[in-house]
Amino acid sequence: MPETAPLDTTAPTAPRVVILVLANGWVLAGRRAGTADDPATVVLEDAAVVRRWGTTKGLGEIVVGPTSKTVLDPCGTVRVPARAILFELACDGAAWSPRL
Repeated sequence: MPETAPLDTTAPTAPRVVILVLANGWVLAGRRAGTADDPATVVLEDAAVVRRWGTTKGLGEIVVGPTSKTVLDPCGTVRVPARAILFELACDGAAWSPRL
């Protein structure tokens, strides 16, 4: 049986860019910070509300970066209750960086 690589438990060196889809129709993009003071809270830095996706193929289209029609409303650092998160999409951080 082939050996498996050990699980990497080290924290990432830079916050990863994510899109969070929240209850009540909110969609946020931002850099997911390490941990909050409260484990039931997720912290997004350089966050923005995604007011308009600007896509033709749904929300997943912008994980590779916002389109020219994507409208973002910057809102700084945001603390989100983990229970409000419906799902999270990992994004291309380099493509999102100029817009966050």
